Amino acid sequence: MGAEVEVKDEESITKLSTKSRFRYNSPLVQVSLIGLVCFCCPGMFNALSGMGGGGQVDPTATNNANTALYTTFTVFGILGGGIYNILGPHLTLAAGCSTYVLYAGSLLYYNEQQHQGFVIIAGALLGIGAGLLWACEGAIMTSYPPPNRKGTYISLFWSIFNMGGVIGGLIPFILNYHRNEAASVNDATYIGFMCFMSAGTLLSFAILPPNRVVRNDGTRCTDIKYSSVSKEATEVLKLFTNWKMLLIVPAAWASNFFYSYQFNNVNAVLFNLRTRGLNNVFYWGAQMLGSIGIGYILDFSFQSRRMRGFVGISVVALLGTAIWGGGLANQLPYSHDHPPSNKLDFKDSSFAGPFILYFSYGLLDAMFQSMVYWVIGALADDSQTLSRYSGFYKGVQSAGAAVAWQVDTHKVPLLSQLIVNWSLTTISYPLLVLLVMLAVKDDNKTEDEIVKEATVPSSNKDIKSTAIST
Repeated sequence: MGAEVEVKDEESITKLSTKSRFRYNSPLVQVSLIGLVCFCCPGMFNALSGMGGGGQVDPTATNNANTALYTTFTVFGILGGGIYNILGPHLTLAAGCSTYVLYAGSLLYYNEQQHQGFVIIAGALLGIGAGLLWACEGAIMTSYPPPNRKGTYISLFWSIFNMGGVIGGLIPFILNYHRNEAASVNDATYIGFMCFMSAGTLLSFAILPPNRVVRNDGTRCTDIKYSSVSKEATEVLKLFTNWKMLLIVPAAWASNFFYSYQFNNVNAVLFNLRTRGLNNVFYWGAQMLGSIGIGYILDFSFQSRRMRGFVGISVVALLGTAIWGGGLANQLPYSHDHPPSNKLDFKDSSFAGPFILYFSYGLLDAMFQSMVYWVIGALADDSQTLSRYSGFYKGVQSAGAAVAWQVDTHKVPLLSQLIVNWSLTTISYPLLVLLVMLAVKDDNKTEDEIVKEATVPSSNKDIKSTAIST
């Protein structure tokens, strides 16, 4: 005997309301939330690093910690996409965020005890956590937004994230304002950073998985079933022979390589302690402006997505050439052997020129990285693929950073550091143009397919009839 039983797919019961873009399950809210998580954790870490030497007079401990950090980050950045596909956003983000708190605590310990072992171990653990966090962030930022508005959402994320650097820059500036002759920041500075990072860890539990996020047109971001270890291991290995990823390698390597030079050999060498904190407010504030500007170009400048990509890369290339040229002019008067005789204070008349250069470095950083993320986001639309692509990008980026911090530790001539940084970014531009030319399709060729695949079934198609034999 047989019977007909009506069964409803749990994921297809109704088409969720899309009347408000401020819905909790909307891409706008979810990208904003991941921005707030990064505001509290890597945003505050950036402010801490941006002071040069983590706020210490001798950068050796933090240089060694950063080498350990970016070495483990290289491995777990690449593996992070696979781990995210297995664990989902909650566990991946929470594990990653907690390591930022530990790192800030290690610097508080170093401020009192001057033993760098704990700082280096905390740096290595932070590399693991950062790999998890950034792979998760990359998947969310590139797969949750609508295909034709990825540049806008990337700039939104980048602005919120870098507000962490702005607020984080104010912490040492305010707490050390009357200590303009001090060499290292006080304990309260590190405690303030730890409070923000702890808040970010708790906030990570507010992030929804991709199959619960619905765009304004009713399409789901992606309908994934979490993967297995064996599948993710195989897919991660394939990235090393993926020609698209190989074309991104120079840009990824360059994108954090310049931090050690800019933080330790521009901000820390040229400016006194309180002014370094103030400079960071504007360095990360410039990143907000840069991400908004390049996001507009990449989403709205032309109807053709490929043309927007070409124009965006060209704008960043021209601006980058001008800024690094200004950096060369600034670098020529001083070196490791002949440092500036006096550190600049923000009240000095000669403060403006070096300050504008440092501000411009922040502007270029955001434009460069937002451009690369946009290209990655244009290569696919599903969360699983983009989490792997983003993880690969962060892994290679971290390998470059690990090398860069040791370059600074070994006192490589400052002019040589600048030339290498300038050359790495310059090499990446034509390769990104080639990638856009070969792999990025115009919106009207892909969006219909993406919408068709991701659309939440309407209510009149929900009900499935299944014959069950007894």
